[in-house]
Amino acid sequence: MKIALLSAFYPFRGGIAQFNALLYKSLEGQGHEVKAYTFSCQYPSVLFPGKTQYVTEADKAIPIDSEAVLNTVNPFSYEKTAKEILKWKPDVLVMKYWMSFFAPSLGYVARRLKKKGIKTICIIDNAIPHEPRFFDKLFARFFFHQCTHLVVMSEIVRNDLLRLCPEANERLLPHPLYDHFGEAIEQTAARLQTSLHPDRKTLLFFGLIRDYKGLDLLIQAMSFLDDSYQLLIAGESYGDFGKYRQIIETSPAKDRIQVRNQYISDEEVPVLFSVTDALVLPYKSATQSGVIPVAYHFEVPIVATDVGSLKDTIETAGTGIVCRPKAESIAEGIREIFSEGTEKFIANIRTEKEKLSWNNFVQDLIDF
Repeated sequence: MKIALLSAFYPFRGGIAQFNALLYKSLEGQGHEVKAYTFSCQYPSVLFPGKTQYVTEADKAIPIDSEAVLNTVNPFSYEKTAKEILKWKPDVLVMKYWMSFFAPSLGYVARRLKKKGIKTICIIDNAIPHEPRFFDKLFARFFFHQCTHLVVMSEIVRNDLLRLCPEANERLLPHPLYDHFGEAIEQTAARLQTSLHPDRKTLLFFGLIRDYKGLDLLIQAMSFLDDSYQLLIAGESYGDFGKYRQIIETSPAKDRIQVRNQYISDEEVPVLFSVTDALVLPYKSATQSGVIPVAYHFEVPIVATDVGSLKDTIETAGTGIVCRPKAESIAEGIREIFSEGTEKFIANIRTEKEKLSWNNFVQDLIDF
């Protein structure tokens, strides 16, 4: 089968580009002819909240050869992109959707290809964004109606999709593992590479720092935990980190909280997850989390709040503890995961890893 992929690819950085690269490799590995198309401009710099959209020398990115054609803010490039893809004559176009900003450009291309009889498939991260704006639903409906097939990776995203498009031709395929980071490092050796206390129970908050992710709740939860616990915060803040810094400075646990407020390169990921005893997702709202497949790869148990699909993902698989999105409840969940023993959760993670392979995801996608 000839499959065109249109989304973020190298040299763009981040989880979306990583997902797409792994999808490309897996499709190719199953014998399909695959071609990648990407953005000549993904976001205008003025709209991008982070430091850079592109990989740096520190990033262990997967370099996929792609054609940079789609400028999201230049409508003339929409037709050019459609023509370039049509020239290759694919059987299927696969896209990734995570925010309504991309709906006009991707929607135009999808509509042009659909009119030519090409199947247009979208893999949806969020049907409705975590921080919605008045135009999000309108743009999302326009885009989803241009797709012949829609893939969701959690029940809550499926529900959001069906509220917007009740007639959608959709299928739920669980998020596969991010397994390109390499193997875990022995924990003692990993902790020697950081300034963490070697004998404390180590908690990790990982990923982009945004209001809805509840980092403030986790910092507050540390004040309810004794001196045997320490917290590592690793991720770039999209917004002012000052409010979190203020909570840390006034916390009795401030000496047990280490902060890496920066984009985390792929090379750093194995060390961070190897020093960790439990990943904490203190989210105030959520659909799903791309950090969970990373934790599964490194066999790290999870403490997560009961929002979005986190409860179903973690409780059903027995890979962690679910609590309420309140500081005291998060602290209680953290104590519980250690009192029960992390070994039983790790055993369940190993079972889950077998189900969430890229091989399985791609086969299910092709079947759909």
